[in-house]
Amino acid sequence: MKILIIINDAPYGTEKAYNAFRLAMTIQKDFPENEVRIFLMADAATCALPNQNTPNGYYNVERMLKSVLNKGGQVKICGTCADARGIKNLPLIEGAQLSTMAELTQWTMDSDKVINF
Repeated sequence: MKILIIINDAPYGTEKAYNAFRLAMTIQKDFPENEVRIFLMADAATCALPNQNTPNGYYNVERMLKSVLNKGGQVKICGTCADARGIKNLPLIEGAQLSTMAELTQWTMDSDKVINF
C-alpha cells in the first residue's frame, strides 16, 4: 500500500507536523511493507531545514524526518512554497528533495491513502 501524508503547518507552533511524522513512523514500524511518502507544503516546507535545535525533552521534527527517510520513506518539498519562504536555495536535510505540484498530483493519484495535516 502507498500512503501519502501531506503536511501544511510549520514544524513548531502546532503539533500537526509532529503528529504527521508520528503517524508516518508508526506506519513504518508496524506495517513495514507499506510505502510512506510525505509532501511538505506551505509553512511545512521549513520542516526539511537541517540543524533544528529544540530543548531537551521537546520533539524534534528534523530527527523524525530523518527517521522516516532512514526507513525508506520519501520526503518532498513544494518548490513554490519553499521559494515563497526564501528557503529554496538553502540546504535541506539529506534525502529530502524539492518537488512540484505535478509530482504531488502524481503521488496523489498513485496513492492508496492520502492523509492531510
